[in-house]
Amino acid sequence: MKNLFDHPRTRLVALAGLVLVIPLGTRAMLGWSNPLGYLSDLALGSLLVLLLHRRPWWLALPVLLAWAALWVASAELVSAVGRLPTSADLGYLTDSQFMENSTGGGLAHGWLPWLLAAGVLGWLLSVWSSRGQRVAPLPRKAWAVTLLLFGAHWGSQHLAPSDAEQWRQYNLSHQVLSAGVGSLQRQALGWAGQEQVVTPLPSSGLTQSDLHGQKLLKAPGSARNLLVITVEGIPGAYIRANRQALHSRFDEDLMPKLSRWAERGMNTPDYVLHTHQTIRGLYAMLCGDYDKLANGTPKGVELLTQNDRNQACLPAQLRQAGFTTHYLQGAGLRFMAKDRIMPHIGFDSVHGLEWFRNKNYLEFPWGKDDRAFFEGALDYVGQLRKQDKPWMLTLLTVGTHQPYSAPAAYLERYDTPKQAAVAYLDDAIGAFLDNLERQGVLKDTLVVVTSDESHGIDGVRLASSWGFNLTLAPEQAELPTIMRGTYGHIDLTTSLLDYFALPIPVALGGRSLYRDYDTGREMIAYTNGMLRYHNGQGVFTECDFQQRCRRYASEGFIADQARYLGTGDDMLGQQVVTLAGTLDQSLLQTPLNLRYQFGGPSPIKLRKRIHDDWADNLIGAQYLEMPGGSHTRVRVKVRSLDPRRAAYIQLKAKQLEQDVPLGLPEEIRVTADQPLEMEFSFDNPTERKAFSFHLLGYGGGAVEVSDFSVITALPGESDASDELTDDPIAHSG
Repeated sequence: MKNLFDHPRTRLVALAGLVLVIPLGTRAMLGWSNPLGYLSDLALGSLLVLLLHRRPWWLALPVLLAWAALWVASAELVSAVGRLPTSADLGYLTDSQFMENSTGGGLAHGWLPWLLAAGVLGWLLSVWSSRGQRVAPLPRKAWAVTLLLFGAHWGSQHLAPSDAEQWRQYNLSHQVLSAGVGSLQRQALGWAGQEQVVTPLPSSGLTQSDLHGQKLLKAPGSARNLLVITVEGIPGAYIRANRQALHSRFDEDLMPKLSRWAERGMNTPDYVLHTHQTIRGLYAMLCGDYDKLANGTPKGVELLTQNDRNQACLPAQLRQAGFTTHYLQGAGLRFMAKDRIMPHIGFDSVHGLEWFRNKNYLEFPWGKDDRAFFEGALDYVGQLRKQDKPWMLTLLTVGTHQPYSAPAAYLERYDTPKQAAVAYLDDAIGAFLDNLERQGVLKDTLVVVTSDESHGIDGVRLASSWGFNLTLAPEQAELPTIMRGTYGHIDLTTSLLDYFALPIPVALGGRSLYRDYDTGREMIAYTNGMLRYHNGQGVFTECDFQQRCRRYASEGFIADQARYLGTGDDMLGQQVVTLAGTLDQSLLQTPLNLRYQFGGPSPIKLRKRIHDDWADNLIGAQYLEMPGGSHTRVRVKVRSLDPRRAAYIQLKAKQLEQDVPLGLPEEIRVTADQPLEMEFSFDNPTERKAFSFHLLGYGGGAVEVSDFSVITALPGESDASDELTDDPIAHSG
């Protein structure tokens, strides 16, 4: 019988099946059906057919593997947090070790890699079987069809733009391609001197505090203590009072216990989360400032180079007012330098996973499951109540981070692991608040429940920006159940200082949640790849990655639906992007001659072996920016604290999560008598973004990373940065 793969057209059919049929079927199976999405798949797939049909297998295979990886990355991140990957995310989703931790060893759509692998294998077999045969070129009109498909997608986006989620409108490869083309167009206009002069939008309403509202409380708040509970990734739609206030069509009651507590407190339905990523959310809520509205170095990390702006943060202000300040989270502290940032912004005591002595109820790769976390947190509160001073405690859960672990009984009751994990959190936080009330804590403690970011909800408008803020105050009768108006994490520090009648530092932005305002206000956010801006006068603007903007009539920021006003002109997109850039301006006086110190005297326990590059990182030097034309020097000092055993140290670097070769030894043996002392440097010919160091160690025992200095300076300025301070907090040059 003639071989199935011998037909001269089989190679073309196999390629078309891989890049056209599989994406279209996958989109339907994932529930991402949208005409623009199917059009994007057809356009991108037809382009791949044209480019790869006659190419050697060794040239086409890497392209197809990269394309397939983007599909898997898209499916996983949309499933986990309701958005397409950005350049900074792609490395996470293609890093096998991070994926193992994030998925619990399994993908949310485990069938997709197998389907794509089968398609790639079928194509390879067709190429092998047709070797030696002449591959006929495709007709030239095929290029016209491809151009027509791309043109139709482009035209629909400009003439009748859709407000559907990005993953419904774009194949990720198409989005990356479109973003690159748009960036080149803007650069070309600049080179040609045709770039428009952008009239900047006013930014004072976003950067200055506003206390002109009428106070809701007749006197300063009567609470003695402050408890801020930050839950991982929970959108505001999960709170029943918020859904009802904004007439949301989302009707899943995943958190009934927290919703019942919300009926007893003050809720802010139109509450905006400005960005993704925990460290950015914590910075905004605790320091009264917008974090980067893009993927740059988190401002919390930049704050390590200053000893003035950090004093305006909430913990530092409360500490000056006589509070003891405490931070407790259910995961390790070193990733994203929270072990450095939290003390720097004013927390007296900072604890992570190492503090807990109670066992988990289920195995969870990121740390404490939510029930175990809140039981430990209740003990922590009990210890604080024994002291004479007022206290502030900030809690951060991790249980609703993917892979969304939950006990079997919850997994059986709910359709997805995410829903089960949210329900498990609801029971845990409900029991925690019940116990606080039973013990009398709520009588003298202001409790604020909020989330660091939103993992989004498929089909719910603006769910990726929709947060919540629940206040439980001793004087609850004086506060409304529903707080009208637009607020966000930018407001939390100003609000809490206002509640305690403490001075508001000039550096803080935001309004007070404990005041009633009779005017609108500006608000901005960057989530799900969209830059969103409300002008405070009823107009909401949403701009995509190509600076195409849509305008809506909307009283507030978060709304279930809004009346479409039409597209904005080219100038509007540039204005909103420029405004975001103004807010993104680094806390540093200059981006050159930067000096970070991530080392310190604290002992760090080592595992017997390294499990992954993320959870086992010994330092928090992640997502750094290095300007083009600069030079970076790194100095490392590590010694073993156990005289009886050796530690084995590895140092890796990644840019946009892809490995960067530094020419360093793969592994270095370190003992108490023979510490590691290493210094190296490298040039930055072009700007580096999202550059991360991963210092890893294994062998058991403990080590001290007394020095991990990262110095970036212009050539010729290196002498000024040679002498680093011994202060464990970094300084800027």
